[in-house]
Amino acid sequence: MECEKVVHMKITNVKTILTAPEGINLVVVKIETSEPGLYGLGCATFTYRSLAVAAAVEEYLKPFLIGKDPRGIEEIWNSAMVSGYWRNGPVLNNAISGVDMALWDINGKLANMPLYQLFGGKVRQAATAYIHAEGRCVGEVEENIRKFMEQGYRYVRCQLGLYGGEMGNQATKTQNIVKPAGALAGEYYDPKQYMRATVKLFDHLRSTFGNTVGLIHDVHERLAPIDAVNMAKEMQQFDLFFLEDVLSPEQIGWFKTVRANAATPLAVGSYSITQMNGQG
Repeated sequence: MECEKVVHMKITNVKTILTAPEGINLVVVKIETSEPGLYGLGCATFTYRSLAVAAAVEEYLKPFLIGKDPRGIEEIWNSAMVSGYWRNGPVLNNAISGVDMALWDINGKLANMPLYQLFGGKVRQAATAYIHAEGRCVGEVEENIRKFMEQGYRYVRCQLGLYGGEMGNQATKTQNIVKPAGALAGEYYDPKQYMRATVKLFDHLRSTFGNTVGLIHDVHERLAPIDAVNMAKEMQQFDLFFLEDVLSPEQIGWFKTVRANAATPLAVGSYSITQMNGQG
Protein backbone atom coordinates (compact mmCIF):
# COMPACT_ATOMS: atom_id res chain seq x y z
CA MET A 1 0.00 0.00 0.00
CA GLU A 2 1.46 3.38 -1.00
CA CYS A 3 0.50 6.80 0.32
CA GLU A 4 -0.47 8.36 -3.02
CA LYS A 5 -2.89 5.53 -3.82
CA VAL A 6 -4.99 6.21 -0.71
CA VAL A 7 -7.07 9.31 -1.41
CA HIS A 8 -9.76 9.15 1.26
CA MET A 9 -9.03 7.53 4.59
CA LYS A 10 -10.38 8.00 8.10
CA ILE A 11 -10.04 6.65 11.62
CA THR A 12 -12.85 4.19 12.27
CA ASN A 13 -12.10 2.96 15.77
CA VAL A 14 -9.78 3.53 18.75
CA LYS A 15 -9.15 0.83 21.34
CA THR A 16 -7.14 0.61 24.54
CA ILE A 17 -5.45 -2.66 25.45
CA LEU A 18 -4.52 -3.09 29.11
CA THR A 19 -1.86 -5.64 29.94
CA ALA A 20 0.65 -6.22 32.74
CA PRO A 21 3.74 -8.27 31.81
CA GLU A 22 5.74 -9.08 34.94
CA GLY A 23 3.22 -7.08 36.97
CA ILE A 24 3.93 -3.77 35.22
CA ASN A 25 0.76 -2.04 33.99
CA LEU A 26 0.96 -1.13 30.30
CA VAL A 27 -1.54 0.72 28.09
CA VAL A 28 -1.54 0.14 24.32
CA VAL A 29 -3.55 2.31 21.93
CA LYS A 30 -4.82 0.68 18.74
CA ILE A 31 -6.13 2.94 15.97
CA GLU A 32 -8.08 1.27 13.16
CA THR A 33 -8.68 2.87 9.76
CA SER A 34 -11.06 2.60 6.83
CA GLU A 35 -8.32 0.83 4.87
CA PRO A 36 -8.77 -2.95 5.35
CA GLY A 37 -6.15 -4.36 7.70
CA LEU A 38 -4.43 -1.02 8.28
CA TYR A 39 -4.05 -0.09 11.93
CA GLY A 40 -1.44 1.45 14.24
CA LEU A 41 -0.22 0.65 17.75
CA GLY A 42 1.18 3.08 20.30
CA CYS A 43 2.30 2.96 23.93
CA ALA A 44 0.33 5.17 26.35
CA THR A 45 1.74 3.70 29.54
CA PHE A 46 1.48 5.63 32.79
CA THR A 47 2.21 2.66 35.02
CA TYR A 48 0.66 3.89 38.27
CA ARG A 49 -2.42 5.50 36.69
CA SER A 50 -3.08 3.16 33.78
CA LEU A 51 -6.87 3.18 34.21
CA ALA A 52 -6.96 6.98 34.11
CA VAL A 53 -5.05 6.97 30.81
CA ALA A 54 -7.38 4.31 29.40
CA ALA A 55 -10.37 6.46 30.38
CA ALA A 56 -8.84 9.52 28.74
CA VAL A 57 -8.37 7.60 25.50
CA GLU A 58 -11.75 5.88 25.50
CA GLU A 59 -13.95 8.71 26.80
CA TYR A 60 -12.29 11.80 25.31
CA LEU A 61 -9.77 11.08 22.57
CA LYS A 62 -11.72 8.32 20.82
CA PRO A 63 -14.75 10.52 20.00
CA PHE A 64 -12.35 13.30 19.03
CA LEU A 65 -10.44 11.04 16.61
CA ILE A 66 -13.20 9.08 14.88
CA GLY A 67 -13.58 10.28 11.28
CA LYS A 68 -10.26 12.13 11.11
CA ASP A 69 -7.60 11.38 8.52
CA PRO A 70 -4.79 9.49 10.35
CA ARG A 71 -2.21 11.13 8.07
CA GLY A 72 -2.78 14.51 9.73
CA ILE A 73 -0.46 13.76 12.65
CA GLU A 74 0.59 17.31 13.52
CA GLU A 75 -2.92 18.74 13.28
CA ILE A 76 -4.31 15.94 15.44
CA TRP A 77 -1.59 16.37 18.07
CA ASN A 78 -2.01 20.15 18.32
CA SER A 79 -5.79 20.08 18.44
CA ALA A 80 -5.87 17.19 20.92
CA MET A 81 -3.55 19.05 23.28
CA VAL A 82 -5.84 22.08 23.50
CA SER A 83 -9.23 20.40 23.14
CA GLY A 84 -9.46 19.78 26.88
CA TYR A 85 -8.48 23.39 27.69
CA TRP A 86 -6.21 22.34 30.58
CA ARG A 87 -3.15 20.50 29.30
CA ASN A 88 0.34 19.14 30.05
CA GLY A 89 -0.79 16.73 32.77
CA PRO A 90 0.74 13.23 32.78
CA VAL A 91 -2.56 11.44 32.11
CA LEU A 92 -3.39 13.43 28.97
CA ASN A 93 0.24 13.51 27.82
CA ASN A 94 0.49 9.71 27.98
CA ALA A 95 -2.86 9.25 26.25
CA ILE A 96 -1.92 11.60 23.38
CA SER A 97 1.53 10.02 23.18
CA GLY A 98 -0.06 6.62 22.55
CA VAL A 99 -2.28 8.11 19.86
CA ASP A 100 0.68 9.90 18.25
CA MET A 101 2.77 6.70 18.10
CA ALA A 102 -0.15 4.75 16.61
CA LEU A 103 -0.60 7.40 13.90
CA TRP A 104 3.09 7.27 13.03
CA ASP A 105 2.83 3.47 12.89
CA ILE A 106 0.02 3.82 10.35
CA ASN A 107 1.98 6.29 8.25
CA GLY A 108 5.09 4.10 8.29
CA LYS A 109 2.99 1.21 6.99
CA LEU A 110 1.48 3.43 4.31
CA ALA A 111 4.92 4.47 3.12
CA ASN A 112 6.23 0.92 3.50
CA MET A 113 9.22 2.40 5.32
CA PRO A 114 10.59 2.17 8.88
CA LEU A 115 9.90 5.33 10.85
CA TYR A 116 13.57 6.13 11.34
CA GLN A 117 13.75 6.49 7.56
CA LEU A 118 10.79 8.88 7.54
CA PHE A 119 12.50 10.88 10.27
CA GLY A 120 15.65 11.32 8.20
CA GLY A 121 17.50 8.03 8.31
CA LYS A 122 19.95 6.37 10.67
CA VAL A 123 22.36 8.51 12.68
CA ARG A 124 24.04 5.58 14.47
CA GLN A 125 24.40 1.89 13.76
CA ALA A 126 23.09 0.48 17.04
CA ALA A 127 21.59 1.34 20.41
CA THR A 128 23.19 0.13 23.62
CA ALA A 129 20.69 -1.22 26.13
CA TYR A 130 21.01 -1.33 29.90
CA ILE A 131 19.37 -3.70 32.37
CA HIS A 132 18.26 -3.31 35.98
CA ALA A 133 20.00 -5.13 38.83
CA GLU A 134 18.63 -4.90 42.35
CA GLY A 135 19.15 -6.79 45.57
CA ARG A 136 18.36 -6.91 49.27
CA CYS A 137 22.04 -6.53 50.09
CA VAL A 138 25.24 -5.42 48.38
CA GLY A 139 26.28 -9.00 47.64
CA GLU A 140 23.02 -9.76 45.89
CA VAL A 141 23.34 -6.68 43.68
CA GLU A 142 26.89 -7.72 42.79
CA GLU A 143 25.75 -11.24 41.96
CA ASN A 144 23.02 -9.96 39.65
CA ILE A 145 25.45 -7.64 37.87
CA ARG A 146 27.80 -10.55 37.21
CA LYS A 147 24.92 -12.55 35.78
CA PHE A 148 23.97 -9.76 33.40
CA MET A 149 27.56 -9.16 32.35
CA GLU A 150 27.80 -12.83 31.41
CA GLN A 151 24.77 -12.28 29.18
CA GLY A 152 26.63 -9.50 27.38
CA TYR A 153 25.27 -6.37 29.09
CA ARG A 154 27.82 -3.58 29.47
CA TYR A 155 25.61 -1.08 31.31
CA VAL A 156 23.62 -1.89 34.46
CA ARG A 157 21.28 0.22 36.57
CA CYS A 158 21.82 -0.69 40.22
CA GLN A 159 19.55 -0.40 43.23
CA LEU A 160 19.85 -1.59 46.82
CA GLY A 161 16.64 -2.62 48.55
CA LEU A 162 13.61 -0.36 48.36
CA TYR A 163 15.26 3.07 48.05
CA GLY A 164 16.06 3.36 51.73
CA GLY A 165 12.86 1.74 52.91
CA GLU A 166 12.43 -1.24 55.19
CA MET A 167 13.30 -3.86 52.59
CA GLY A 168 16.89 -2.66 52.48
CA ASN A 169 17.10 -2.16 56.24
CA GLN A 170 16.00 -5.68 57.15
CA ALA A 171 18.31 -7.27 54.62
CA THR A 172 21.49 -5.31 55.33
CA LYS A 173 20.91 -4.64 59.06
CA THR A 174 23.05 -1.53 58.64
CA GLN A 175 20.21 1.00 58.87
CA ASN A 176 17.60 1.65 61.49
CA ILE A 177 14.76 3.88 60.41
CA VAL A 178 12.89 5.10 63.47
CA LYS A 179 9.14 5.22 62.92
CA PRO A 180 6.78 7.52 64.80
CA ALA A 181 5.00 5.89 67.72
CA GLY A 182 1.87 4.13 66.52
CA ALA A 183 2.91 4.46 62.88
CA LEU A 184 0.79 2.71 60.29
CA ALA A 185 2.15 -0.40 58.63
CA GLY A 186 4.06 0.16 55.39
CA GLU A 187 7.41 1.16 53.92
CA TYR A 188 9.21 4.08 55.54
CA TYR A 189 11.88 6.15 53.90
CA ASP A 190 14.84 8.13 55.24
CA PRO A 191 16.50 10.10 52.41
CA LYS A 192 19.78 10.54 54.29
CA GLN A 193 20.11 6.82 54.97
CA TYR A 194 19.17 6.05 51.39
CA MET A 195 21.94 8.37 50.16
CA ARG A 196 24.56 6.86 52.46
CA ALA A 197 23.59 3.29 51.57
CA THR A 198 23.67 4.07 47.84
CA VAL A 199 27.11 5.67 48.03
CA LYS A 200 28.43 2.61 49.90
CA LEU A 201 26.88 0.32 47.28
CA PHE A 202 28.54 2.10 44.37
CA ASP A 203 31.84 2.35 46.20
CA HIS A 204 31.78 -1.44 46.50
CA LEU A 205 30.67 -1.98 42.90
CA ARG A 206 33.30 0.29 41.39
CA SER A 207 36.01 -1.26 43.57
CA THR A 208 34.85 -4.73 42.54
CA PHE A 209 34.27 -4.27 38.82
CA GLY A 210 36.58 -1.39 38.02
CA ASN A 211 35.64 0.18 34.70
CA THR A 212 34.47 -3.07 33.10
CA VAL A 213 30.80 -2.08 33.44
CA GLY A 214 28.92 1.18 33.08
CA LEU A 215 27.00 1.91 36.28
CA ILE A 216 23.65 3.70 36.42
CA HIS A 217 21.38 4.71 39.28
CA ASP A 218 17.79 5.99 39.37
CA VAL A 219 16.82 8.25 42.30
CA HIS A 220 13.17 8.19 41.20
CA GLU A 221 12.72 11.85 42.22
CA ARG A 222 12.77 10.98 45.92
CA LEU A 223 15.12 13.68 47.18
CA ALA A 224 14.68 17.28 48.22
CA PRO A 225 16.55 19.65 45.87
CA ILE A 226 19.47 20.33 48.21
CA ASP A 227 19.91 16.60 48.84
CA ALA A 228 19.83 16.02 45.07
CA VAL A 229 22.75 18.45 44.68
CA ASN A 230 24.75 16.58 47.32
CA MET A 231 23.81 13.20 45.85
CA ALA A 232 25.10 14.18 42.40
CA LYS A 233 28.34 15.43 43.98
CA GLU A 234 28.83 12.23 46.00
CA MET A 235 28.14 10.00 42.98
CA GLN A 236 30.58 11.85 40.74
CA GLN A 237 33.51 9.80 42.06
CA PHE A 238 32.01 6.59 40.63
CA ASP A 239 32.04 7.77 37.01
CA LEU A 240 28.39 6.90 36.38
CA PHE A 241 27.04 6.44 32.90
CA PHE A 242 24.19 8.58 34.18
CA LEU A 243 22.19 9.44 37.30
CA GLU A 244 18.47 9.31 36.54
CA ASP A 245 15.59 11.41 37.85
CA VAL A 246 17.53 13.08 40.65
CA LEU A 247 14.77 15.71 40.82
CA SER A 248 11.03 15.79 40.24
CA PRO A 249 9.58 17.78 37.29
CA GLU A 250 8.33 20.40 39.74
CA GLN A 251 11.94 21.14 40.71
CA ILE A 252 13.34 21.52 37.20
CA GLY A 253 14.91 24.88 38.05
CA TRP A 254 17.27 23.13 40.46
CA PHE A 255 18.94 21.20 37.64
CA LYS A 256 21.09 24.26 36.96
CA THR A 257 22.34 24.12 40.54
CA VAL A 258 23.02 20.37 40.28
CA ARG A 259 24.97 20.86 37.07
CA ALA A 260 26.94 23.78 38.51
CA ASN A 261 28.09 21.63 41.43
CA ALA A 262 28.65 18.18 39.88
CA ALA A 263 29.84 16.68 36.60
CA THR A 264 27.74 13.53 37.03
CA PRO A 265 25.83 12.85 33.77
CA LEU A 266 22.10 13.34 34.31
CA ALA A 267 19.09 11.66 32.72
CA VAL A 268 15.46 12.67 33.06
CA GLY A 269 12.52 10.40 32.28
CA SER A 270 11.59 6.74 32.56
CA TYR A 271 12.19 3.71 30.37
CA SER A 272 14.87 5.62 28.47
CA ILE A 273 16.99 3.85 25.89
CA THR A 274 20.53 5.09 25.84
CA GLN A 275 21.85 5.43 22.31
CA MET A 276 25.56 5.47 21.58
CA ASN A 277 27.84 5.42 18.60
CA GLY A 278 29.29 2.02 17.80
CA GLN A 279 27.96 -1.48 18.15
CA GLY A 280 25.29 -2.45 20.69
